[in-house]
Amino acid sequence: MIANCQKYCLILTLISLSACQSEGPSGEIELSVKQKPHNLMASIARKVQNCWFKSTNPTFRKFRMANEINSYAGRPRLLLVPKHNPAGLPSLVVQAQSKDDLTRLHAFGPLLATHAGKAISADLKNWTSGKTACVN
Repeated sequence: MIANCQKYCLILTLISLSACQSEGPSGEIELSVKQKPHNLMASIARKVQNCWFKSTNPTFRKFRMANEINSYAGRPRLLLVPKHNPAGLPSLVVQAQSKDDLTRLHAFGPLLATHAGKAISADLKNWTSGKTACVN
């Protein structure tokens, strides 16, 4: 009887602990390029607008892009935020920061963990390598 009670308590504990865990990593992208952060992010913002928001891809219909290209912190970025709640939490953050002679592009957010994550990653990799084509 006591063994059954201990098993039951252990199962309840494991269930409650698993409920406290987050959904898991959102998937992050880090790329290094030889381009100034501001120029890189301005170029990416134009491509995001053309490829993601002017396309017929339904993934991006529920978002809007918030540009923070002229950042005083030296970390220009763009955010994909809910279309009907622009002050809401971003679903994707793409930012660039200068480090040594390189610019580090860092993208993160829950949108990367969705079905669109691979295409978003492919687009960012293409665009940082100088390509202009859209995967999305």
